[in-house]
Amino acid sequence: MIDEAARMGADAVVGVDLDYEALGADNGMLMVTAAGTAVKLR
Repeated sequence: MIDEAARMGADAVVGVDLDYEALGADNGMLMVTAAGTAVKLR
């Protein structure tokens, strides 16, 4: 997420949200999603 924000010209990532969900037979896998807002400081 930091690398992508830097490629966009952002200075920071704020409001980061992590979410997860167990998947697969017997919940053997974990899917993790991370989202945030890239910001440019003035």
